[in-house]
Amino acid sequence: MARTKTAVIGVGHLGKFHARIHKENPRAELVAIVDANAERAGALGAELSCAVLADASALPRDVQAVSIAVPTIHHAAVAIPLLERGVHCLIEKPLAASVEEADRILAAAKRGKAKVAVGHVERFQPGLRKVRAMGLKPRFIECHRLAPFSFRSLDVGVVHDLMIHDLDLILDLVGSPVESLDAAGGAILTTSEDVASVRLIFADGALANVTASRASMQPMRRFRMFSSEAYVSLDFQKNYGLVIKKGPEWEKGRALLSNFDPTTQMPGPEWIRDRVLSVEELDLSDMDRPLQAEIEAFLRCVQENTEPEVPGEDGRAALALADRIVRDIRAHAW
Repeated sequence: MARTKTAVIGVGHLGKFHARIHKENPRAELVAIVDANAERAGALGAELSCAVLADASALPRDVQAVSIAVPTIHHAAVAIPLLERGVHCLIEKPLAASVEEADRILAAAKRGKAKVAVGHVERFQPGLRKVRAMGLKPRFIECHRLAPFSFRSLDVGVVHDLMIHDLDLILDLVGSPVESLDAAGGAILTTSEDVASVRLIFADGALANVTASRASMQPMRRFRMFSSEAYVSLDFQKNYGLVIKKGPEWEKGRALLSNFDPTTQMPGPEWIRDRVLSVEELDLSDMDRPLQAEIEAFLRCVQENTEPEVPGEDGRAALALADRIVRDIRAHAW
């Protein structure tokens, strides 16, 4: 299969990783990088042996697909002209600065018959991908995404910067509309919310608690999910996953515990761990890193003419929920 001619627009902290992965991926031929910072772009262009441009409008007409990693406020301005001319776009999250701009991006993609994928990279976490393949129906999800202050993404608050990752995961896994929510948070270091917590109640009865902070002392990226079939614990930071299911003596154990007599000898905790329950540590060693997997999936959908794994509509849904949470936080501002 011929390589897809690609470019990366915005080569700051995250964009430079996109560019290097495009250069290494056998599906891509990295034609150019685009950045207003000539010194930064020039150094990376020399490293990757590709053209360096100051504006996306100067991209060669034969570029077929791009990663867009400019600040969120510029997503629509950069993406819409490219989509209208048929260039497929992987747009970093959040999809746009507003739902209205997200709708304009999706409309441009339809006009240009181009694909929009959104950079919700946590969808490509090895543990999460294995859990999704299990087909579990969530009843309760708990997420913690905490980070020290980084001086990046200051054009948005923590809900659109960090929490939106988990909102996307939850919407994808639950697959039911959010019926109501209760959010709290506030500004600490910036003028936007730096800490936020929300409880989501879904139409199908599922619940989720989500906490995010960009003013924490220690980083944390943990995801826990409870269903009638299993309990899942994922640590995205450590690339670790644990799944607990019903074991071979589940029914026997429940019957024994329901008639527990404290005067009799009971099996030790090993019996519960090894027989009543089935405890499995997920083997994640053979899977691609998330950003590599995300870009590979984007390039594959372009070449095979299939739908993106995280389509623009999903990015819009996560953005709309994030906006709704921020409105609730600001209605009860500290």
